[in-house]
Formats: sequence, structure tokens, C-alpha cells
Amino acid sequence: MKFARLTVLTTILITLIGVSESKSQKILDKPWIKENTPTRRVVPYTYVREADVMWHKRIWREIDLREKINHPLYFPLQSIQDRKSLFDVIKYAVTEEKTLKAYDPVDDEFTVPLSVSEAVGRMGDSLTIMTEDEFGDPTIPKISYNPMSSQDIVKYRLKEDWFFDRERSIMDVRIIGICPFSTAMAEDGTVKGLKPVFWVYFPEARYVFANYDVFNRQNDAERRTFEDIFWKRMFNSYIYKESNVYDRMIIDYKEASPIELLFEADRIKDDLFKMEHDLWHF
Repeated sequence: MKFARLTVLTTILITLIGVSESKSQKILDKPWIKENTPTRRVVPYTYVREADVMWHKRIWREIDLREKINHPLYFPLQSIQDRKSLFDVIKYAVTEEKTLKAYDPVDDEFTVPLSVSEAVGRMGDSLTIMTEDEFGDPTIPKISYNPMSSQDIVKYRLKEDWFFDRERSIMDVRIIGICPFSTAMAEDGTVKGLKPVFWVYFPEARYVFANYDVFNRQNDAERRTFEDIFWKRMFNSYIYKESNVYDRMIIDYKEASPIELLFEADRIKDDLFKMEHDLWHF
């Protein structure tokens, strides 16, 4: 009798284990197991001594996600099995994995770290809605939180350092920080402009970006990662500020027209090219 009961209990246990395993098992969506990107390691930066830096310039850039070349950073708007947008990657790393630290955009010096709850608060809009009281009058304020999605991110700002390393005899660039910009909503729900979400220290973000695919228009088998996009400069951007004695942006001294801002940005970019070119003798 005891043996029969033991047999029944064993059968039930094996059945329950089989059901739980079948529920947790994922369907293989490709003819092969994807192993390259999830296990990618970051290529370390070359060590640079301060004594070898003979020239240095700090540059701030904007990446406009409306440009076609920058669409791999913006899409997909909803995460799918093998891809996420750049903002969804950052959001997941800050709030879920907690592998990235967000910093208050009060400045771009990474001086005020944000807690996870504070970062979540910045990834959304709090709107005050007046609800009706018992007499039907809209007099009771109710705060509604609207979470931010990838669709709300319209730009990214980069802070980077350009320098000439005489030890290697090359002009090099290192991205220091990245900041997503979203549409700012007014109390009535209308768009009133753009606002920074938070800054992320880019050397830390590289270890996250290296494990997420970016769409390749030519070949699905040769997809890049977000780390590759920034490492190989596979994006378009324009300069909005360079280091200067007044600590001002281009728009502060070029207010004629948007085209004048672009001309000034191109002048700064051309100066970077000439600086490296003039160091060589042919």
C-alpha cells in the first residue's frame, strides 16, 4: 500500500516538473543558437598618459533621431525578441539590471548621482488632473504619472574629448557621456519643448551596449552592437558646443538663423580635421 502511494506521488512530481520545464523552455527562433552578441566583451581603450597628450579639445554633439542614418538608435519603438532601442537598453540597465548609474542633468560633470526611484521619476511626466468631487465640480487634484517610451526620445547629446596622442601619433576621440532628450509635456498635455532625462557615464555604458544588437540593413547575420555604432562613429551628429573661455554654446553667439548654427558647427569640425592634418609633413 505504501509502495503504491509512493509510486503515485513520484508520478505526480515527475509530471509537475515536466510541465514547469515545458513552460519555461524558450522556442529557438533561428536555426542556430545566438551566442556571439550576448557574450561580447568590450575592447579596452588604449592607455593614454597625460604627458603624451599634446593637444586636447572638448566637444558636445547632438544626435537627431529623425535622421535616417540614426534610426537604428531609435527603433524598434516596442522591444522585440532580438532587438531593443537604445533608450530601452539604457532604461533596463538603470532600473532593472542596475548596471548603470544615472546622473542629474543639472550639469554634465556627473556630480549628482540619481537613485533608481529618482531615475524612474525622470523617465516620465507627472500631470495634475482635476477630478470631480461629490457635487460634480472638478476641484480635486490628482497626479498622474505618464511613463516615457522610446517614441518620446528625439535626441541624444554626447560629451566627448578629442586629443592627439604623440605616443601613437594619432588623433583619438573618447565619448565621456550620453544624455537622452525627450519631449516635455505641459500641464494640459501639449508638447512644450525638449528636456534632458539624465546623463550616463559612457565608459560604464560600453559594457551594456556591447551585448545588444543593432539592425543592419544589408545583412541580418552581420549585425552591429550599440558599442560598435559609437566606436566606429556610425551615426550623424552636429556640434552645438566646444570648450571656450565663456563656456557658452554656439546658439549663444550665433543667433541669426539655424543655417548659421550649422555653418559654425562645420567650422569647428573642420578645425579638428586641420589640427591633425597640419601635424604631418608630406
